[in-house]
Amino acid sequence: MKKAINILIITVCVALPWSCDEGFLNTQPLDKVSSEAVWSDGPLSQAFVYNVYSFLGYGGFEEQALASITDEAMFTHAGRNIDRFTEGTESPGSLAWISGTYEWGNMYLAIREANVAIANLPEATFDETLRDRLLGEAFFLRAYYYHQLLRYYGGVPLILEPYGLDEDYAIARNTFAECVDAIVADLDQATTLLTGKDVTAGRASRISAMALKARVLAYAASDLHDATTAQANSSVLAGYNNIELVAYTSGNQTDRWTAAQTAAKAVLDATSGYKMNLTAPVTPEEGEANYVSIAMGGQSAIGDATAAIELIFQRTHTPLYTQESAWPLGGIHYGINNGPNGYHNWAGNTPIQQLVDDYEMMDGSEFDWGNPTHAAAPYDNRDPRFYATILYDGASWKPRPDDVVSYDSVNQIQTGFYEGRDPVSGEPITINGVDTRKSSVEDWNGTRTHYYTRKFIDPDPALPDNQSNAQVIPWPFIRYTEMAFLYAEACIELGQEQEARDWINKVRFRAGMPGINDSGAALMDRLRNERRIELAYEEHRYHDGRRWMIGTELGRGIKSIQVTADLKPGMLPTTRYAHDPTRYDYTYTVVDNVENETRVWNDKMYYRPISRDEINRNDLLIQNPGY
Repeated sequence: MKKAINILIITVCVALPWSCDEGFLNTQPLDKVSSEAVWSDGPLSQAFVYNVYSFLGYGGFEEQALASITDEAMFTHAGRNIDRFTEGTESPGSLAWISGTYEWGNMYLAIREANVAIANLPEATFDETLRDRLLGEAFFLRAYYYHQLLRYYGGVPLILEPYGLDEDYAIARNTFAECVDAIVADLDQATTLLTGKDVTAGRASRISAMALKARVLAYAASDLHDATTAQANSSVLAGYNNIELVAYTSGNQTDRWTAAQTAAKAVLDATSGYKMNLTAPVTPEEGEANYVSIAMGGQSAIGDATAAIELIFQRTHTPLYTQESAWPLGGIHYGINNGPNGYHNWAGNTPIQQLVDDYEMMDGSEFDWGNPTHAAAPYDNRDPRFYATILYDGASWKPRPDDVVSYDSVNQIQTGFYEGRDPVSGEPITINGVDTRKSSVEDWNGTRTHYYTRKFIDPDPALPDNQSNAQVIPWPFIRYTEMAFLYAEACIELGQEQEARDWINKVRFRAGMPGINDSGAALMDRLRNERRIELAYEEHRYHDGRRWMIGTELGRGIKSIQVTADLKPGMLPTTRYAHDPTRYDYTYTVVDNVENETRVWNDKMYYRPISRDEINRNDLLIQNPGY
């Protein structure tokens, strides 16, 4: 456990005038602010709480995304320790990559800061309205950081007050149930304190506290956290002697799902999402535009400003809390991190074929490589959210940089290999797509799956991703649609299928997809796929796959696509390629990508290991199952 000392010093930038005053040595230092001064001054207290927000980092807009340890994406660049997780070799002494927004020590540092605020704000002497708002935010943030730890590790030590200098820092893990209760209690406090307070983008609100409670309760109701169910489905968990640290050992799932349903419905009733009142599907074009608008947070020039009501809790990417740094790139640099190399971008977290295949056809049927029509044109007639999320061979995109126009003047993604003609000799050649790893443009940054992500990259053609005028799209920690899914999931678990279908269809109609009529196991499968598609790249799949105990899907390997284009009979080769089904016959071949990353699933991966260093520092900690 990290040592926590209850000392508060805020450094400020001031000019220090020299003086011959005899009382100089008795004055307070002018480059520090005492704890007493902070809690008697509203702006200083607010600055302290803003620092607690800073542990949110970029949200999910890091260079390496959580999607790349799931069946959503693959991280292109080697040497980042992602493979230690995906290949199942992670151990307490050899940890895999982990985002700072989940990392044990970093989260406890954040919790310590929240504890300081919670301990001091009740006695603050400034404006009561501001005081209560800051206290509510501190309770929310402590709950949020504990829920991050809970999602990764199961039950963790609950530290709910700042430690003093001489206290014993060794503390045992609390049970999973105790952690859930503590988080819910904090969120109930936050809800009360934030009621009636102004809502500011990027800051906690009454609704965000209610929504986080709904998420925590839904996760708690899931199979992974019911001891009987979890141990029946995993030999690793069945052999764990401290199952109470990661699951409920009493009570029943029905009661827990009822609590989750009530909490989610309270959020749905208290606010409204983006175009969630439709009774029929919009057009495919409008469905795609709706999804792009939501991903832009309502801030893009081409977006719809009303999309902002979809975001219940967001990480705004402005200098509001922390100044964005140039390195490591994240947040405002999402485009350069993930865009195509043919735009001088880095292809960081590229979609894999399994995600692409899970997008339905426009009529609501499943995509099927065994269907000759589907296989001949796999990117035609798909769920409109596919076109708003994935950049595929032939997809239209932004204007190319000036030095790439000679390879592509029509602004189409090129991730295939095409029959063409050498511009000098006139001999037949294969033209390598400019966005491949055989490109003439930064081939080392080309995708290994032959896809790129479009979601969360501002499509404004005047905003080149590889330049300094970076995007400021907010990260969606929690959005209204997630609440709709959690409510629908609880309804299914409780046998209320029509209510579940109604809410799933609200999401589908907004996307331009037809309504569903599934029931039983098929309805649950549909819900899970709908969450997978709608919430892609939003850090849900990793947690969903684990709480549903379908880890083998997360570790089922990486499939990529190979695209080739052969000239139709009578068509003459050209020196510069453009996607054109009237000139070329296209072949799409799914291949296993085993050269770069061989994925497996071991049930120990349902939880992350507590590091050996933490265990050595605190001998009361019990390690997670399988490690």
